[in-house]
Amino acid sequence: MTNAAYGTILLVEDDLSLASWVQEFLQQKGYQVLLEQRGDTVLPLLRRQHVDLILLDLMLPGLNGLDVCRQIRRDYTVPVLMLTAQGEEVDEVIGLGVGATDYLVKPVRPRILLARIQAALRQSADATPSQQLVFGGLTICASSRRVLLGETDILLTSAEFALLWYLASRAGQVCSRDQVFQALKGREHDGLDRRFDVMVSVLRKKLGDDAKEPKRIKTVWGQGYLFVTEHWTL
Repeated sequence: MTNAAYGTILLVEDDLSLASWVQEFLQQKGYQVLLEQRGDTVLPLLRRQHVDLILLDLMLPGLNGLDVCRQIRRDYTVPVLMLTAQGEEVDEVIGLGVGATDYLVKPVRPRILLARIQAALRQSADATPSQQLVFGGLTICASSRRVLLGETDILLTSAEFALLWYLASRAGQVCSRDQVFQALKGREHDGLDRRFDVMVSVLRKKLGDDAKEPKRIKTVWGQGYLFVTEHWTL
């Protein structure tokens, strides 16, 4: 029986002998471990399952680890530890350059693996403020990046969560597209990028808002978006 007391780890490894002992070892240490053997199955899993850390092999069928890491970093801030049999310095530089949190060369020693995982999880927790916002039946927790609507977990990508947190922490204020873009992307909005409009539409759908006449996250024409404090009673 698995014990998820310390969090959920996604192990992406096609070497089943290695995957088997890593999975068993981490389960004994109190983690739930999910296993994927192909690179191209990682993103679909992340869209339906929350994980606290990813152990990602470099050489994978379907999609290599570097490309998988790039895909993960577009929407998720989850720590990624890369595993590889290739120890050349250039591989390490490339691996960390695509957003990997850390890098381990096989064969991996159990104690070193556990120490790196614990360090990455601590770093991730320390980087996230322990704050919670509550509006009627909606609860948004920054430390766990969890969103509850009543008793239902709302699964959001990191980008969607960041947008929701930004708007909700400024509830009752109209936030312009320029403000949102600058805060989340670190640069000015060029007037052409419609990704935030699309993301707001997705948020509305996930949060049960009316697409035609939204009451929870409103569009104020010519100004921006407004997170409404009312209308969250279920």
